[in-house]
Amino acid sequence: MYRAKIEVTLRPSILDPQGKATRHALHNLGYTAVEEVRIGKLIEMHIDAATKDAAHDIAEAACRKLVANEVMENYSIVLTKMDESKV
Repeated sequence: MYRAKIEVTLRPSILDPQGKATRHALHNLGYTAVEEVRIGKLIEMHIDAATKDAAHDIAEAACRKLVANEVMENYSIVLTKMDESKV
């Protein structure tokens, strides 16, 4: 069993109105040192696969088909082996 942590972020060329609003709110709170805010998503999946490569292939396919919009978003996948006794 593997845990896939997938970070999805907007591509740098895509405007991020939520990030811009958050930056503005932070400035209003006095955090004027914050120069840029980009908002993204963190998705966690538990994948039952025989190998790390197989788990990565499943996570990659899930990202391409559903989790991320590759026209507007980038994603990165970090896999870790799960302790079977804690699943």
